[in-house]
Amino acid sequence: MLKGATMENVRKVLVHLSKENSRPQRANFQQSIVGHFCAACKDSLMVNCGLNQHQFLISDTAFAGSRQVLLQRPPFCPIKHLSDAQAALLPAETRDRGVDVGVAVLLQSASQKVLLTRRAKDLSIFPNLWVPPGGHIEPGEQLLDAGLRELQEETGLCLQAGEFSWKMLALWESVYPPMLSRGLPKRHHVVVYLLLLSPENHQQLQMRFKPDEAEVSAYTWLEPQVLASVAATEDGARHTMKVAGDLPQVIRNH
Repeated sequence: MLKGATMENVRKVLVHLSKENSRPQRANFQQSIVGHFCAACKDSLMVNCGLNQHQFLISDTAFAGSRQVLLQRPPFCPIKHLSDAQAALLPAETRDRGVDVGVAVLLQSASQKVLLTRRAKDLSIFPNLWVPPGGHIEPGEQLLDAGLRELQEETGLCLQAGEFSWKMLALWESVYPPMLSRGLPKRHHVVVYLLLLSPENHQQLQMRFKPDEAEVSAYTWLEPQVLASVAATEDGARHTMKVAGDLPQVIRNH
């Protein structure tokens, strides 16, 4: 058991950090994961990561079973801009949460379409947001297993081994609310993005869908360049109005 960890945190998979071969330490809720490894002016860098029991370890050096991927955050990341005075206002139960680990599945069909789902409006975190299927990692679960489980729970689509190929794409430091102007941080995650390539086209995959209406209010299949436009508008990129004009009607209206 980790010293000072609550029973809730022992049951969760949490982010641990190692820099310059130091002993892994559990990341604090108010600690910037990207900022731990680079200057405050930077928002991305290459890191090494991997699961180790209930720990998701991120390191600046390779270790047994690790993968090298890009770790990134948005420029407006609330944790990046959180002042000491604001951090002191965080409730104790929030400060003690640590940094959770999530997994997101980018399912790409043989027709090059990528699945995107809209989170239900009653969800407490990121309601109505268009996102890939995904969620938390259970203790003892591998990243791919967690992604497949979340995909099935949200869409009803069950993919078996041998029906797809996959790779880890990147890590994303995610905070809710996504901007300090919307309130102090309540959740802090590192999301592992997995790309799953299916030999079936999106119509074939969709025939097997049984979405969970409690989690998913809509879904759509997008071409990669359109998906990039969605990401650009969510990230507050420049020329948002032009980008938004290129989006499908189903995305623009929500």
